[in-house]
Amino acid sequence: MKTKTKFILVILLSCICSILIYERVDRVKEVKIEEDILTTQENIENEFLADTSSYTIDNPKVIVNPYGISPLTGLIIFETKDLTTPTVTIPGVDENSTITHTFTPNKKHILPIYGLYPDKDNEVILTVNNKDYVIHMQTEALPEDFIMPTSVDADKKELGNELYFVTPSSTGYTAAYDVNGDVRWYLTENFIWDIKCLDNGNLLLSSNRLINPPYYTTGLIEMNFLGKIYFEYTMPGGYHHDVYEMENGNFLVASDSFEDGTVEDTIVEIDRTTGEIVKTIDLKDIIDTEEGQSLNWTDYDWFHNNAVWYDKNTNSITLSGRHQDALVNIDYSTNELNWIIGSPDKWSKKYQKYFFKPIGDDFEWQWAQHAVSILPNGNVMVFDNGNNRSKDEETSVNANDNYSRAVIYEINNQDKTIKQVWSYGKERGTKFYSPYISDVDYLDENHYLILSGGHASKDGESLNVPAGMGEYDTLDSTIVEVKDDDEIFEMHLPTNNYRVAKLSLYNNAIYTTGRGSRLGSMGKTEEDGKKAYIYTFAKKFDEIEKEKNITFSEEPDRLVVSGKFIKSDEVDIILDNVFDTKSYHLKVSKKPYTAMCVDVFNKEEEKNGINVTKYINKEGLSGKYYIYMRINGKLYDTNKYIIF
Repeated sequence: MKTKTKFILVILLSCICSILIYERVDRVKEVKIEEDILTTQENIENEFLADTSSYTIDNPKVIVNPYGISPLTGLIIFETKDLTTPTVTIPGVDENSTITHTFTPNKKHILPIYGLYPDKDNEVILTVNNKDYVIHMQTEALPEDFIMPTSVDADKKELGNELYFVTPSSTGYTAAYDVNGDVRWYLTENFIWDIKCLDNGNLLLSSNRLINPPYYTTGLIEMNFLGKIYFEYTMPGGYHHDVYEMENGNFLVASDSFEDGTVEDTIVEIDRTTGEIVKTIDLKDIIDTEEGQSLNWTDYDWFHNNAVWYDKNTNSITLSGRHQDALVNIDYSTNELNWIIGSPDKWSKKYQKYFFKPIGDDFEWQWAQHAVSILPNGNVMVFDNGNNRSKDEETSVNANDNYSRAVIYEINNQDKTIKQVWSYGKERGTKFYSPYISDVDYLDENHYLILSGGHASKDGESLNVPAGMGEYDTLDSTIVEVKDDDEIFEMHLPTNNYRVAKLSLYNNAIYTTGRGSRLGSMGKTEEDGKKAYIYTFAKKFDEIEKEKNITFSEEPDRLVVSGKFIKSDEVDIILDNVFDTKSYHLKVSKKPYTAMCVDVFNKEEEKNGINVTKYINKEGLSGKYYIYMRINGKLYDTNKYIIF
């Protein structure tokens, strides 16, 4: 009898569990998968490549914005019976804004078209076998929030038809302007940091995905001007500020080691073909973190590296430590310190031997600098932001009395002397003062491109902090091209821009098709070590999901969880697949890894909370995981799952 009763109980329990499992499976939904841009672009290509044989020069296939993120570009597709060498001309308003390019001979022609004007029926001239064909390419209007120049002054006799490319640090788009200030190229995706032209003619930009706030991205994107992505490189410490293409093709990347509790003090070399990290330099192993403290110094952002430059002649790398007011040169083979440029104030005795002795009456040190480079003659060029011009509060210079400048130093390693051989910007005073970001590029001998990109003012007073850290009335970026000490180009944009580059749209780049590749890894996401007991009767999620505005999304390589929480909230994300349960802490902070922000909540944020995000990488996870959240000690069933 007892056996029969037990059997009945087992059957009942099994039925109940089956009902609960069925009910759960029925209501649980998979996390929404975000569109993968690599897949999207592959599908686009497959469509326009499906049948090219039916298109001729008299009836070509014409596509504007073929890859969906570069609206002022296009493709012209057609075939010819014999090898032909087409030439394309995109007429401008004058000679300096007209773009012409001759392609290589072919029978199947897929011609990239760059430099269209926005909101216009562009008449592109295609010349084949000495005959001109007019191709119409209608572009869309610029977004309403697009940044246009407030003034442009160009000595066109000294200028060609290259464009000025800028990347925004406040409002704006990654964009390029011609000598007239007209927009001739831009991206609709949000790419920050530098924009570089690689040796193969493609562009290298930051990823448009964050790995940590406020601005650390997952890695790098290699694309062409059409916006076609060839490679996405990801790395555990992400990317910020700067990257250098080495002669072997590898990338030297300004990165982070978040697990150490500091930021912007790590350099990694990325294998170009695999995305693997082949070398890591941790500056904490080379420089004591409390040395040379500037007025911007913090314990977690002690160095704030914002530049990477490799010099093959000395096999060394030069870095820019904004928060030590120091340029640091390191032997790339041994990781030993070679020299330091900057004021030796607040550096201990053991480091004094690395500094140079200034010579010359007009010599000035650089402060909170950006964009260091080594010139062909071995001189050192840098943008001297000039923050405070002192390491002491008592002698610091007010923003309204300050200035920024581009400067070139000549160094003598034998006798440890340094001489200032050129500078530009001091004479322009506070209107040229940029307390953050900015750039200077070497174009040729005595020919430089300079960006004072971070000027901001409030009530007529210049700010001494980045625009994002204070209230402002006006923003300004000043781009100046200087040749033989003459200003041959100047443009003002009413925003802040990180860097500038002067590039030709048609260079040595070869347009190829095919799916882009995602290389490298962001590594395993660290678990918080908390026990995660999962049970069927967890609390319903609907009410708190709405209250905290919690969202979930799946990217190709990670789960993204966001919500709005107050500082005192304790939040964990729990992934459970029966055999494996993992817990991840979501930190509610304005300063998880920030380099320029403080962890202070205002009254509104204390009451209503702030938006925070947790990224959980797929590496190390496999199978189907149900998602739970533990908020202030209470377990919630989100009714969602993700398959890794």
